[in-house]
Amino acid sequence: MAADATPSREEARLSERLRDRDPEALREVYERCGRVSFGFLVKALGDRAAAEDVQQQVYLEVWRRGDRYDPERGSLLTWVMTIARSRAIDHVRRRVPEPVEPEVAAGAAEVERVVEGEVEGEVEALAERWRMRALLERLPDAESELLRMRFYGGLSQSEIAAREEIPLGTVKTRMFSGLRRLREMIEEENGR
Repeated sequence: MAADATPSREEARLSERLRDRDPEALREVYERCGRVSFGFLVKALGDRAAAEDVQQQVYLEVWRRGDRYDPERGSLLTWVMTIARSRAIDHVRRRVPEPVEPEVAAGAAEVERVVEGEVEGEVEALAERWRMRALLERLPDAESELLRMRFYGGLSQSEIAAREEIPLGTVKTRMFSGLRRLREMIEEENGR
């Protein structure tokens, strides 16, 4: 059985419960995704209090739009993180003060456009890192740890083999298997 088969069935059942407006379904969504979405919001907004406010907005929107979640189109975490990303961008846009003088307004509009573009890019990259972290957590420990060392720690396969005291061939096999599983999970999320 693939590592990602069970979550799909669970998410299908959870989506039905969300459509039926089951309050326990919202609690379960929060238990599954709340830490990841909150961590993302704290990092994206740089302000814990703002992150708490936006987190409430995110889960209010999850509740209101629960009937629109489709597990066939992507994972629950991807759906929640998409909402979190949008609410984070909205929050940042609202934070920029409106200038009073027309000359200042023209310059501020250009600065705001650049800042929003940078923030959106940063938020997008951060959301992708959180998504990958969640996917790595679904892999067997032996595979996920090696992939973390390689891609987050910057270690070569030879360095990983030496550090973990395992044969280089084992490192390569586990990394290949882990990357294959990751690709399958991403393709499943993207509906391919």
